[in-house]
Amino acid sequence: MPSLKDLKNRIGSVKSTQKITSAMKMVAAAKLRKAQEQALASRPYTLLMDKVVSKIASKTSGNSIDLLNGKTDNKTQLIVVFSADRGLCGGFNGSITRAVRAEVKKLEQEGIQVKLLMVGKKSADALNREFGHLFVERIDGNSAKPNYTDAEILAKKIITLFDNNEFGVCKVIFNKFVSAISQEVTYKSLIPAEIQETEDDTNNSNSIYEFEPSEEEILNDLLPRNLSTQLFSSQMESTASELAARMTAMDNATRNAGDMIDNLTLLYNRTRQAVITKELIEIISGAEAL
Repeated sequence: MPSLKDLKNRIGSVKSTQKITSAMKMVAAAKLRKAQEQALASRPYTLLMDKVVSKIASKTSGNSIDLLNGKTDNKTQLIVVFSADRGLCGGFNGSITRAVRAEVKKLEQEGIQVKLLMVGKKSADALNREFGHLFVERIDGNSAKPNYTDAEILAKKIITLFDNNEFGVCKVIFNKFVSAISQEVTYKSLIPAEIQETEDDTNNSNSIYEFEPSEEEILNDLLPRNLSTQLFSSQMESTASELAARMTAMDNATRNAGDMIDNLTLLYNRTRQAVITKELIEIISGAEAL
């Protein structure tokens, strides 16, 4: 049985941990509101960009535009992975890591070579031993503060790799924000661009659009912007999901610490009572012996 001093020290240690987890929960909750608003506000813009690209692509064959169709002759696939730079956020990083591991093994079984572009420290560290040889680059320090400039830089790196025939298809994996207690691992195709069925196609409309300049020129300018937009949106969704997961994890940790403190306090009181009872018995026994 632990001594009273050991129990007291342990109770103090758990109380200190509880203060830290409670503070981290409040910080995450404060940051989550802004990140959630940004993620939700980006969705209509991203959806509209998809519709614009789809509408223009439906009016042209687009066979000469590699960013629209990918490179069918190149069997290498690039996966952009968004994870967190910090831990203590529940299963957020673990879910991304498991999804990437499963996707890589699936593609390799199909005879497709895989390359990974890691954005975020945690999943990169977790996958480094097994798939480190597949990394084309790892970017740390950008998960907490997404901005469009970083997304543009990342998009340029991807386009450069694509132009150098490093891969033929590019996908992104990230956690999509659903609610404060739920995040969904999401796969999205960046190259080739995801083409949605437009309303004109659905309604068999005979509407005629004229584009100036040509559809191919518009797409050549629009697709790199669309790539940056999709990456920026994925980063914002991932950041909001990370903060939500951290808030929930720290709330659970705070509650568990409270339960542990109660249990340790009860054990401390019982142990103290046993010690006092033992001392009284020794005193009485000594008095009787005299």
